[in-house]
Amino acid sequence: MDPVLPTMVGTLFVMLLVGGLLKFIHQPQIIAYLLAGVVIGPHGFGLISDSEMVHRLGALGVVLLLFFVGMEVVPEKLKARWRIPVIGTVLQVLFCLAPVTLIGMAYDWSWARIALLTFVVSLSSSAVVIRLLQDRNELSTGFGQDMLGVLLVQDLLVIPMLIVIGLFGGQQIDMHSLSMQLLGVLLMGGLLVWIFSGRQLKLPLGNHIRGDHEIQVFTALAICFGLALLTGVLELSTALGAFIGGMLVSAARETQWVHHKLEPFKVVFVALFFLAIGMSLNLNFVADHWWQVGLLVIAVFIVGTLVNAVILAALGYKWRESLYGGTVLAQIGEFSFVLAAVGLQAAIISDAGYQLALSVISMSLLLGPLWITLGRTCFKPVIDNANA
Repeated sequence: MDPVLPTMVGTLFVMLLVGGLLKFIHQPQIIAYLLAGVVIGPHGFGLISDSEMVHRLGALGVVLLLFFVGMEVVPEKLKARWRIPVIGTVLQVLFCLAPVTLIGMAYDWSWARIALLTFVVSLSSSAVVIRLLQDRNELSTGFGQDMLGVLLVQDLLVIPMLIVIGLFGGQQIDMHSLSMQLLGVLLMGGLLVWIFSGRQLKLPLGNHIRGDHEIQVFTALAICFGLALLTGVLELSTALGAFIGGMLVSAARETQWVHHKLEPFKVVFVALFFLAIGMSLNLNFVADHWWQVGLLVIAVFIVGTLVNAVILAALGYKWRESLYGGTVLAQIGEFSFVLAAVGLQAAIISDAGYQLALSVISMSLLLGPLWITLGRTCFKPVIDNANA
């Protein structure tokens, strides 16, 4: 027997066991994946101790996670309810920039670190929020659609954030690298403009692709990895190419069937991404810096709730609804892991800074459902009246 096989099946068993227990108490699955990663990782029971393999699994998970998120983007819906998602998200980033800049100036941070940390704290968790809104039948309401729009715009903002972090990286960028990156930005920007124009993509040999479901899957994954390779060669993030590849697949008439049939792959690779994050979490670091982690998590929830509540109130929501919306968007999102990892690779933050960011993001995700439940309990009459 392959000696790796018991480890693999043990990993799956722990993930399913923890996932089942959390599902029983109505908690999002991503919490199960994070906890399972902590349990089986090198800082838990050590079922998987190869940190290099953990990082490679996480990198692959990021590429495929962004591909599936790209397939979820519906440009028509985004254009129909654009005011609160677009204006609110831009204001959220600007509101986060001000305090981070003040802290950075006090500690003599570089502008690269200030930009990175602003981006990290300004993103919310699509996986947590969407699942909780679905479970409480709020996603189809006007409130739920606005929250969904904000999350979608945040996901789209990951693209320019990755580009900015890459350009801000501590490594010296020569003219060749800069020209390659600018070419990549122009190409990817052109693809996005074309997608949002509402035109439907027609693939070569479309009749043959429509008649064979296996070829549809191969074509979709080829688009994903092909664009990821292209953006990698152009010295941009491979995850960026995968994201735009997902949007192209969603726009292609020949691959509309793929969106539903790839759902099991989405579940597997989302689990893989969060498992890798959980395995990367250093419990010794959390224990040694528990007060820093705790204070930052509390600050994330309180400041995030207040900032988002003020923005929603300014855009027309009543204060009680705004405060509930603030609790929904308060926790730091899963794509902040991606930004922190890119910042570490670009030498913008140190290993200790990365572990601190990893710890705060993970704890905010683990405690996020409880915070949202608290907000739901406090403002339940308002939301029930809105649903009615």
